[in-house]
Amino acid sequence: MKIISKVTALLALALFAGCAGQTGGGMAPSTGKALSITTPITMANVSSPLKVCMATNGFTVEPAKKGVNPGKGHHHLIIDEGLPADLSLPVAKDGTHIHMGDGSTCKTIELSKGQHTITALFAQGNHVPYSPAVTDSVTVRVVHVD
Repeated sequence: MKIISKVTALLALALFAGCAGQTGGGMAPSTGKALSITTPITMANVSSPLKVCMATNGFTVEPAKKGVNPGKGHHHLIIDEGLPADLSLPVAKDGTHIHMGDGSTCKTIELSKGQHTITALFAQGNHVPYSPAVTDSVTVRVVHVD
């Protein structure tokens, strides 16, 4: 009986450890935030081009072409600028506002040497951000450009 209890406890522990390590489904790993930039970490020294990845918690990432659906949308990256002043308007599309309307969660971007702030902003299929903003930011230092 004692051996069965130990085996059961070990199986339960192994099952719990396996589940705890999973972050599938677009969930932001253990931060509790609705949106997290998972790569790179803030204050990292990085090379350009740089891969930026995001994860969501409570929101589903999907391509913009699927339209406006509650709790769903796609990412935008804003480089070295603040959030849009009017969150009821679509996110601009220019050199500092990168749309990820394909539904991807990672994007490779090119940055010049020096310090940069990268802000992720989650928006609906029509590129209009959620309000209040679903956002996260990191600051990195580009030390090498390929």
